[in-house]
Amino acid sequence: MHGGHMLIEEHMQFSSVLVPSNPGFVLTKIVGTLGPKTHSVEVIGECLSAGMSVARFDFSLLKADYHQGTLDNLKTAMKNVNKMCAVMLDTVGPELQVLNATGNPIELNEDAHVCLTPDLLKAPSKEILPINFPDLAKVVKKGDTIFIGQYLFTGSESTTVWLEVLETVDQDVICLVKNSATLAGFIFTMHVSQVNIDLPTLTSYDKQVISTWGTVNNVDLISLSYTRHADDVKELRAFLQSQDLHETQIYAKVENAEGLEHFDEILQEADGIILSRGNLGIDLPPEKVFLYQKSTIHKCNLAGKPAIITRVMDSMTGNLRPTRAEATDVANAVLDGADCILLGAETLRGVYPVEAIRTVGSICAEAETVSNQPNQFKAIVKHVGEPMSHDDSVASSAVRAAIKVKAGVIIVLTSSGNGARLVAKYRPPMPVLAVLTQFQASSSALTVTSQVRQLLLVRGIYPIYEDLIVDGESASSEKSSLKLAMSFGRSAGIVKNFDRAVIFQKIRDSFVVKIVNCCDY
Repeated sequence: MHGGHMLIEEHMQFSSVLVPSNPGFVLTKIVGTLGPKTHSVEVIGECLSAGMSVARFDFSLLKADYHQGTLDNLKTAMKNVNKMCAVMLDTVGPELQVLNATGNPIELNEDAHVCLTPDLLKAPSKEILPINFPDLAKVVKKGDTIFIGQYLFTGSESTTVWLEVLETVDQDVICLVKNSATLAGFIFTMHVSQVNIDLPTLTSYDKQVISTWGTVNNVDLISLSYTRHADDVKELRAFLQSQDLHETQIYAKVENAEGLEHFDEILQEADGIILSRGNLGIDLPPEKVFLYQKSTIHKCNLAGKPAIITRVMDSMTGNLRPTRAEATDVANAVLDGADCILLGAETLRGVYPVEAIRTVGSICAEAETVSNQPNQFKAIVKHVGEPMSHDDSVASSAVRAAIKVKAGVIIVLTSSGNGARLVAKYRPPMPVLAVLTQFQASSSALTVTSQVRQLLLVRGIYPIYEDLIVDGESASSEKSSLKLAMSFGRSAGIVKNFDRAVIFQKIRDSFVVKIVNCCDY
């Protein structure tokens, strides 16, 4: 098991812990799910100012028209507060559901029996629950556990029921109710623990959403729900190519035991990983979730690919403050090496979306101050091995130099963002200002800006877009790029005049490193 790197100096006094925090920057990124409570321009603007750098659009419930209105408001909010934000489309995937056409509350009592049936013509009741999966009876066996509820949408356990399979009769599954609960609403998620469901990961509905809403809005990222195999990622990649979404990145959402079994191959194919602890917490025994979290994040760190953790602040869906356990959970995710924290119900329908983002940011910043970066650095260098490639050698040297000279910032001059990702891979303790320059008249500004936004998911990177195309010719210069970076850094409170900066840039076919004084720019 890896992860949980923490550095506490022996002479640290508890009195210093009580000093109010005043972080100048936060390295860990925050993904916010936009919805009913975060639909208006004003609230979205507050979320951006509080620290949200990625907006997630979940198509499990809300439809394209609603999401389009929210996205339009996001674009306005970005202009109002002068902040960039990446757009993530979250697919539905092979989601099993209980359908309650009437919407009337259904009371289930402990030790009672209930029948799960694919016959959607039957009225839902405490004895019968219609489901959208006709083959359930073929894949379950006596003793299997089935979860039903809205916990994954609301963050509340009060609408959750656990069932134990007793027997199957033709297409029906007879279950024992393990706890009393009231199912309220029209749709409830159904999850069968550690049972492989033979349904396509990329559904026809997902393809329709991507080919319309995703294409029109040129989305930056797609979260592929219920990723179980590397072929799932390959299939989506091919579909994106067919839709001319060549630059859209794929984040594999791993949410069951089957996905964990094939994690290494999935990681190799995906651009990043989302560890969906909501479903994982149902599919796995609770005591196993932290083990998989630490292991998978560590693997992502070694591969230099972003790792995103979900389900951290469920109580803030209805409360102003998180529980102590939740606050500790967020900090431990940062110490494990997470690049991003994803908020779902907390910002989608929570009462305190802005406060949730701000709270997560504060906890992340505090954890970053005690993160054992030297251990993480050594582990990645060891994993890369020898002989290192020239690019890895120079990138790791840039981070090592920045630490040795106590640089305030690393500035990466790049045309694609790859140089910035390479530096961030070695987990520098200071921010990385990535200046992406559109060098050629033939290059697409849309492509470059998408590459800039995609960097908003990578720990520590603050991306900046520099458009230097003048009358079809490049007006690029190193000095102008550095001035732009320094100006941005000062306005964001990252760079101070007395700081040193390490510069990492590609000249012809090689990356080079040098050290400058910020006051010179």
